[in-house]
Amino acid sequence: MVTLLALLTPVSMVNAFVLRFGRAIGVFAVAMMVTAILIQVFYRYILNNALPWPDEAARFCMLWMTGLMAPTAFRRGGFVAIDMITRFLPRVIGASLSLFLLCVSMLVLVVATKIGWSEVTGFGGRFATASLYVPTSFAFDEWFRVPRSWMMASMLVGVILLLAVNIELIMRSVITLFGGAAAMPEIRNAETVGTE
Repeated sequence: MVTLLALLTPVSMVNAFVLRFGRAIGVFAVAMMVTAILIQVFYRYILNNALPWPDEAARFCMLWMTGLMAPTAFRRGGFVAIDMITRFLPRVIGASLSLFLLCVSMLVLVVATKIGWSEVTGFGGRFATASLYVPTSFAFDEWFRVPRSWMMASMLVGVILLLAVNIELIMRSVITLFGGAAAMPEIRNAETVGTE
């Protein structure tokens, strides 16, 4: 168990750092999504001339926000869960059930990683978005049509981050199963180190 605790510390620190960075990008994506929606509302209802790109830009930002924020919610226990069963069970049985469910989640995430990779590199990722362009020069005289693979990469990145968090949660579950829960660093404290 000492070895597992020693492995948990760097895994927890890496996850905390990467997820903090992902949350910062996710907050920026939310701001950009709201901005795109407000631009579309202004142009559609005030100027009566809807633009083609804000809907797709908002969707792009929403997908990236979801892919970058979901791992933090998973790590903190923010997903919808029925945990009263494990609370009513004896500690060992409850921890074993939790470990089993995390292992099932691991299998689902491995399959999702394969699907995400095929979405980014496969046939669907080769197409360009319908109306989302980015400038390729500072003069804004040349524009590049954003490939769909950039949008679908949000799924791949999100699932890989969820997989990293799942590994940490499995390690925590094994440590809890063997009675070492008191020796583990708390997740919330690990994420706020250096921010206070």
